[in-house]
Amino acid sequence: MKFPRPTRQLQKKKNRSKSSVRAKVEHVFRILKRVFGFDKVRYRGIAKNHHRLCANFALVNLYLHRKRLLVQRA
Repeated sequence: MKFPRPTRQLQKKKNRSKSSVRAKVEHVFRILKRVFGFDKVRYRGIAKNHHRLCANFALVNLYLHRKRLLVQRA
């Protein structure tokens, strides 16, 4: 019977913590791309695209917390 090596267990623990953070971040970008259609930049210039991106991230936050916001409202 093989016993797991301590380095392998440590590496699994590190990967699990990294993947949980990565999943939370990538979920926001998935909503931004799929729900709000942010695939390509629309405007010329960094400032206009930055403002559009910030507005879309604000909408993503509202979208993610919509159930909680509706419960508080009722």
